[in-house]
Amino acid sequence: MVHQDGLGIVLDHMTLHSEAVVVDTHCDTLKCLLPEFTRPKDSMWEDRSNIGMGIKSSVGHLDIPRLKEGGVTCQVFAVSSERSRMPRHPLRTALEMIDRFYTECEANKKSIVPVTTHDEILQAKKDGKVAGLLSIEGADVIEGKVEMLRVFHRLGVRMVGLVHSLRNPLADGVADNRTGGGLSKLGVEAVEMLDRLGVIIDVSHLNDEGFWDVMDQTSMPVIASHSNSRAVCHHPRNMTDDMIRALADDGGVMGMNFAPSFVHPELATVQGVVDHIDHIVDLVGPKHVGLGSDFDGIPYTPVGLEDVTKMPNITEELVRREYSLEDILDILGRNHLRLIKEVCG
Repeated sequence: MVHQDGLGIVLDHMTLHSEAVVVDTHCDTLKCLLPEFTRPKDSMWEDRSNIGMGIKSSVGHLDIPRLKEGGVTCQVFAVSSERSRMPRHPLRTALEMIDRFYTECEANKKSIVPVTTHDEILQAKKDGKVAGLLSIEGADVIEGKVEMLRVFHRLGVRMVGLVHSLRNPLADGVADNRTGGGLSKLGVEAVEMLDRLGVIIDVSHLNDEGFWDVMDQTSMPVIASHSNSRAVCHHPRNMTDDMIRALADDGGVMGMNFAPSFVHPELATVQGVVDHIDHIVDLVGPKHVGLGSDFDGIPYTPVGLEDVTKMPNITEELVRREYSLEDILDILGRNHLRLIKEVCG
């Protein structure tokens, strides 16, 4: 139960979750819908190209029926290429993913709608639909042409991560960090273009030097769409306290990643995910943390977060830890909504 003194509000966690605007800022489901990413069969992504997103499935972590069951208002769908220093056909692959996204939205238009703004997300909630928003995970998809960011903006992309762990022409990633390099000249130009377009810059997957370089270059708040606290779980994909403070000082938001190796070195649970939320709230307050599951991009999940239908378990744990109603609503989605409104409109 949640009781808000002075307002007389008493809600159970399921009612609270269903009434909240819940935003998840990262999933890799579009990869699962392209056969080239799901072969050979030992790939971490399962081939769902013939299933699509409209049918409830036991394969993978999310589809539209499970998003609705899990109470997710807005799901951010990542667009990327093969994770490689020299990916094959990165631009074409990204365009194929975007085409599949819009094809799925059209085929399931009673249940999901593509969005690009804060108000469109709220309208989707009123209409009982899932809002789908596009992001880029690894700007190697622009093939060295910053102007392509304008094209992706026209196609509905409203969030861009410069790298996908490995070095590309814009920056170094966390898995390719020997030189300790920050942004290249092209990377700086990309940041400037994204600021002009009103596209959120995503610092997840950047190396530490790249993060600080982005913070120096951008004039807008940024997102770490699917990164946790390095103080709670020491992993290079997580953020140090100094990085979290800098992100918060500029109005940014972090989305908690459910990858077990980012949550806890031994046993990852839903409680472990909320431990990261606790640390960030203690550090910078409740206005700079949200959810960024990485569903369909992680090989296995924490106990209690087996797929998107388990999202209410986070709300239940926040209630159990006596977070206020306002703080819970912020963490579930209002913090991300505020960032989307400020940067994208």
